[in-house]
Amino acid sequence: MGLNTQGWDDTTMNRSLTIAFVSVIALSTMACQRTTYTRSYVSPLPASPISPIDGQNLSPIEPGSEGQILVDGQDANANSQVVSAPPAPNVNATGGSVGRTDLLGGWSVSSGGDNCKLFMTLTKWSGGYRANTRGCNDATLSQISAWNLNGNQVVLKDAGGGNVATLSGGGTSFAGSTSNGAPINFNR
Repeated sequence: MGLNTQGWDDTTMNRSLTIAFVSVIALSTMACQRTTYTRSYVSPLPASPISPIDGQNLSPIEPGSEGQILVDGQDANANSQVVSAPPAPNVNATGGSVGRTDLLGGWSVSSGGDNCKLFMTLTKWSGGYRANTRGCNDATLSQISAWNLNGNQVVLKDAGGGNVATLSGGGTSFAGSTSNGAPINFNR
């Protein structure tokens, strides 16, 4: 073992360098790690369309019309009105069976003098599929959380899966009664 010019032997020098190196690595590792280990999760909001969804067929694009800019329902290159396509024929209006996809989207619902919005999706929920209402003051309407089909009848349910109302109809209009006997209807 030899001494260096400062009076340290090689073992002490290697040990000091090793300790310094390990300290630098430890400090840099600690600086890169997160300071908190707790995670807070916020429960997601229920899915709801902002405005009613209207199922209409779109008219075909005519050759040469790509790239035109429409402003307030007017063709930017001419003063002609843009014509919207007529609504698609609904098999349910003629007495056919009601399908789940026929019920999706926004509806106007009324019961007990209250008029508000009902939204139905195909997200699975207790007792059927997810539904919710907006702007309802009536306690019965505001508790709607789910819907399901029972044959041709639409059954509206609360969060626990209990029946709120049963309606029948087709196309764009359904009518029935709530579990407490009040009339209820919804339509597009």
